[in-house]
Amino acid sequence: MHRQGKIILPVLIVLIVIALAIAGVLFNLYQKEHAQNIQLQEQLTTLGERQRATESKLEDTKKSASELALKLQEAKSKVNSLTDELTQEKSALSEASSKLEQLNLDLQQQKSLRQDLEDRLKTAADEGKQIKDQIKVIQQQKSELEDKVKKLEVVSEGVELGKVVVNGEVAVIDNTVKGKAKAAKDKANLASAKQADNAGKKITVPAGPEGKIMIVNKEFNFAVINLGSRDNVSLGDEFSISREGKYIGDLKIEKVHEAMSAAGFIPESKDLIKENDKITPKAK
Repeated sequence: MHRQGKIILPVLIVLIVIALAIAGVLFNLYQKEHAQNIQLQEQLTTLGERQRATESKLEDTKKSASELALKLQEAKSKVNSLTDELTQEKSALSEASSKLEQLNLDLQQQKSLRQDLEDRLKTAADEGKQIKDQIKVIQQQKSELEDKVKKLEVVSEGVELGKVVVNGEVAVIDNTVKGKAKAAKDKANLASAKQADNAGKKITVPAGPEGKIMIVNKEFNFAVINLGSRDNVSLGDEFSISREGKYIGDLKIEKVHEAMSAAGFIPESKDLIKENDKITPKAK
């Protein structure tokens, strides 16, 4: 019995030492695990902050993308408007060029007519001078040719005819001027009539609560529609999307401009919504 006690005592001591060693190892492991837990907790907190910052940046990016899409659409509209204006200007320039060419032709004709009239006037002046010379000769010979009264009357009739011819030329010129004045007056009346006709026309602007989708951004889950504040669209308004009479999904207005708006939709609808889909106010 005493011998067994001597054997058990060392065994117990060894067991106690082993237990203490195991306890020390376990405590050390616990300390390391605790330190790792603290470190992981700090990393998790850091990751959470980074995630929140990333989500904030993502939201800002989404808003920026929406604004950029609206600005891009507005720029496209302005470009289209400028293109239409440029086309009209080109058409007006072409028409003005045609009118200028016609005016040049008319000017050449007028110059030709003027030259012709000047030539005829010069000829008439020469004839008048000759007639005056003849009259002067006749007056000098009058006292000597009393016995030739009949011949003098014939000469006098020739003078009258000459005057008639000269006056006829002047009459033609007067008639030409009057004709031009009348043509100018008729042209002015025609321009006034055209202006009055254009003033009576009205420009019709299409209106209505229905619209369509112009741009779909599947990355940030929003769409641009062709309705804006001028169509009484406000923030928070909801619209139903349809295609060929079939319901597709809903939109909710997030940003409003004058002629268009940006509206968000649920991610599940991004593969269903397409450009040119019809939108109508959602029934409440």
